[in-house]
Amino acid sequence: MSLLTSDFDYELPQELIAQTPLEKRDESRLLVYHRDTGEREHLHFHDVLDYLNPGDVLVVNDTRVIPARLLGKKSDTGGKMELLLLRRLQGDTWEVLTKPAKRAQVGTEFQFGENAELRAVVDQLGDDGLRTVTFSYEGQFEAALDRVGIMPLPPYIHEKLQDRERYQTVYAQRPGSAAAPTAGLHFTPQLLQQVQDKGVTLARVLLHVGLGTFRPVAEDQVEAHQMHSEYYRISAETAELINAARRNGGKVVAVGTTSARVLETVTTPDGIVHAGEGDTQIFIYPGYTFKGVDALITNFHLPHSTLLMMISALAGREEILSVYREAVEMKYRFFSFGDAMLIL
Repeated sequence: MSLLTSDFDYELPQELIAQTPLEKRDESRLLVYHRDTGEREHLHFHDVLDYLNPGDVLVVNDTRVIPARLLGKKSDTGGKMELLLLRRLQGDTWEVLTKPAKRAQVGTEFQFGENAELRAVVDQLGDDGLRTVTFSYEGQFEAALDRVGIMPLPPYIHEKLQDRERYQTVYAQRPGSAAAPTAGLHFTPQLLQQVQDKGVTLARVLLHVGLGTFRPVAEDQVEAHQMHSEYYRISAETAELINAARRNGGKVVAVGTTSARVLETVTTPDGIVHAGEGDTQIFIYPGYTFKGVDALITNFHLPHSTLLMMISALAGREEILSVYREAVEMKYRFFSFGDAMLIL
């Protein structure tokens, strides 16, 4: 039977959408859901330590969010234009999302910053506002972007972010994401150290978060949705760390749906994780059998989103919607700066 996008809906009062991060990252709440018994526990994020055992491996996505939102104007007419950098194709050529798209025609030039520190020329048109553009600038691209770019907070966050680093994980290293892998925002350096002191291995993978992760599902039927590709990388060393943990009976605990996407992209049906890099379009929804993930730390996701579909594939659609109803009743904070869930 075909799955409908409307099957992944729930009622969420607006006031439960977290607008700002908590002062202390690991003080957010944690809902622990046990798939085998259906039991639910209501704790705080630092209690996650109690559910990680010696020999387990904690897999994190160490991508770093870039100030990917650019507000500028057409060089000739001064008409306003917004770009969201999605991924670097090669050199100074990027795939971007444009708004309003009708102004972004092939050959059109835009400029960003008071002194036009960044200029972009449209090379190619895509669907739904997607464009390929080439940037020009003085000096280094990253430095120019840092001066004129804005942190690309999701549209449901209306408060100004006081500290850019609060939309980064504490282990963020490799720049390239247009959104944060938000499940990781709850970890502090101290908690990560406690995790490792307990005998849990920390393994790093990379997925640059782009349109694939946060674009809403517009189609009525889930299977008709096309995922946008996102760049991933997993080293041979990381693959071996995860495989060794599995061989020795440890759990693979993915931090966030982005880490889970990497693992499910590179794990073969025999449960072996393989090193590799490239673009993934993996779309995980109920009916999918997980091969590389035993447990998942995740935030609470938007209705109709591919992320809600992914965790429904892991724990069951009706079960997840029931857990979400309970989280709403107990006034958990939702979405990027919200509380967390551990699915065991």
